[in-house]
Amino acid sequence: MDKVKIINIQKRVYANNDENANLLRKDLEDQNTFVMNLMSSPGSGKTTMLVSTINQIKDQFKIGIIEADIDSDVDAYTILNETGVKVNQLHSGGMCHIDAGMAKEGLEDLGYQDFDFIVIENIGNLICPASYDLGQGLNAMILSVPEGDDKPLKYPKMFTKVDVLLISKIDTMSVFDFSFERLEKNVRKLNPNIKIFPISAKTKEGMDAWCDFLTHEIKAFQNKV
Repeated sequence: MDKVKIINIQKRVYANNDENANLLRKDLEDQNTFVMNLMSSPGSGKTTMLVSTINQIKDQFKIGIIEADIDSDVDAYTILNETGVKVNQLHSGGMCHIDAGMAKEGLEDLGYQDFDFIVIENIGNLICPASYDLGQGLNAMILSVPEGDDKPLKYPKMFTKVDVLLISKIDTMSVFDFSFERLEKNVRKLNPNIKIFPISAKTKEGMDAWCDFLTHEIKAFQNKV
């Protein structure tokens, strides 16, 4: 009996993406442009956090934003209207993530050479975006208190991949059964060197520490390259 040939497309897709991401990363370094890939679930507060962060550091850096969504441009206009920075919208055509090729297209359309710092606000979910390198200098994710402290157990790959974890909506901590200690213990089992910042974009609690860290990372990148 003839054997069925199995073609492992996934490995090839990831390998091609990683190659494209490394080429893009080199281009970004040559242009002294620091990129952050920001990931989270829908409703975690990504856009609100971004608005607060941008307004706190925009006097120091020229900032651009790429909004990635399956559809809609609501978040892009929110950032544009509330911060005044340049924003481009990427629509994924139904895909649950963007890859390095899509990121490059968005960055080139934005004119990345003219910016110190660009945020790619990735499509909202904790599964697909974790697998795709976008050529970024920093991988960050947001987990909101209402989502619960068990998410590292359910979505370990995302927590393993990121450099920074922002715990958002900490002003709601008293309302939900959320243990910061339990969350941190589970996260550090997966990623011992991760930076964790509890924040509230609403009350501004923790935002100074986060913005100081981000400012340091951008300047360190600029000085290194």
